[in-house]
Amino acid sequence: MTDSVLEMLESEKSEILNRLLELVSIPSVSTDPTYLDGMAKARELLLRRFHGIGLSNVQTLEAGGHAAVYGEWLATRDRPTILIYGHYDVQPPDPVELWNSPPFEPEIRNGRIYARGVSDDKGPLSIALETMAAFFTVEQTLPFNVKVLLEGEEETGSATLEKILRNHHSLLSTDAVLSADGARWLPGLNAVNVGSRGNAGFEFTVKTADKDLHSGRYGGVVPNALHVLARMVAELHDPDGSVAVPSFYQGAREISDTERQALTDIPFNEHEFFSNTGAPSFGEPGYSALEQLWLRPCLDVNGMWGGYTAPGGKTVIPNEAHAKLTVRIVPGQDPNLVSKAVKDFLLKQCPEGCSVRFGADRGQSAAYELPEGHPLLTAVEAALTDTFGSAPHRIRIGGTLPMADLVRRVLGVDTVMFSFSTADEDFHAPNEFFRLSSLDEGLRAWTALFRRLGEMTNAQFFEFRR
Repeated sequence: MTDSVLEMLESEKSEILNRLLELVSIPSVSTDPTYLDGMAKARELLLRRFHGIGLSNVQTLEAGGHAAVYGEWLATRDRPTILIYGHYDVQPPDPVELWNSPPFEPEIRNGRIYARGVSDDKGPLSIALETMAAFFTVEQTLPFNVKVLLEGEEETGSATLEKILRNHHSLLSTDAVLSADGARWLPGLNAVNVGSRGNAGFEFTVKTADKDLHSGRYGGVVPNALHVLARMVAELHDPDGSVAVPSFYQGAREISDTERQALTDIPFNEHEFFSNTGAPSFGEPGYSALEQLWLRPCLDVNGMWGGYTAPGGKTVIPNEAHAKLTVRIVPGQDPNLVSKAVKDFLLKQCPEGCSVRFGADRGQSAAYELPEGHPLLTAVEAALTDTFGSAPHRIRIGGTLPMADLVRRVLGVDTVMFSFSTADEDFHAPNEFFRLSSLDEGLRAWTALFRRLGEMTNAQFFEFRR
């Protein structure tokens, strides 16, 4: 049996592509003030698009940063209300010289669209908007209640998203969130993400003297800040790769036999995975690579610096050295407690007469996990089965989705990722791309999901509201 909405989308394929190309040609970089005009133009385009689709109560939501764009369709009381999330801001294009085509002049090559932001997140959010537009055109309505929130600060850490959610709590109230952001893991793998690790990060500075000192006059008789920092960082891990910080693993849920079996069912070539990185395997012993990536916490040094680093030499003993650290945590752990454990450990490692200063705390997002039996997850899995002819694998990601934890805390609802970008599409790097085949797959899957949600009632979501 044919679907009239899918037929409409198929007939509009060239127009859909042109609208996507128009959106990605706008340089909506949220991190750089020189792109403020691009951010404004992207909002203007999306506001026009919301009105053109048929959404009502279209507006921008501001909380001191880049505004979010909002629209809604509330037509029936007994159907669920789903908040569709995405973001219109993109990463900076630098280094521009490494692009094979200009980052904001989209180019189609070999079945791929190349442009900054096309995979993260303008291609995936466009799929959601085009699906809504097709339903309005064909059926003059949507099969369930929809609220759409497109954020403008995701690439800067969602600095004002919590304030937007709290200030507009009633407006954004929903039964669940469907995110067009959050990439698929592997190309060709039918999968749905059911969890992610949380994170926290901070910087610290080791000080060993009041000023830099001459290495001839003081070398060998005073501590070197870089040497001290290096020893402290080295003590964070045991030789076998496990984290040496006491209490670091506290609260981390043990991996069940069921979870282990589910991971072995996922197509994954561990040898190929490491070969593609050029790095050997490393980490907490007793766990597979996927178990370490998805279900175990980790600690990493992201950067270290101090002293003289310019060309040539300078015989100096630096009095300060600096490092950036990140922790990834799993369900059952508190990011604040884990950060505190690491800081306490570093303080104990600091030699007498030296000092440690902490700053630039960032992240503080809990791990996220979808509850078993959540109705939106059930609908997504059914839609993916309808689309691809087989049930999707349940996967997790080693990264962090701060929005999901934030929405759960503020709005009291869960989020399901339904993005059709793929993790290999070089987002955040030169030559970001989006597969044209993903555009087709996404439109079919979103249509199937809209049909599934149209068969559900809001009562099915009540027990999952917090």
